[in-house]
Amino acid sequence: MGIIRSCFSFIAGTACGVYLAQNYQVPNIVKLADTALFMAKIVEEKYRKPKKRDDDDA
Repeated sequence: MGIIRSCFSFIAGTACGVYLAQNYQVPNIVKLADTALFMAKIVEEKYRKPKKRDDDDA
């Protein structure tokens, strides 16, 4: 009885997740995260401060 009680929420969550994935258009989280990181990289490169040149050698 203890193992059923401790695993009930995991089993219920898995069953609901499988049902939702099969019957609805659930977005791909990995693809969404990759797109967000790519856009953040573009914004960061666009607004980055220019590197200072060290002209002490001249």
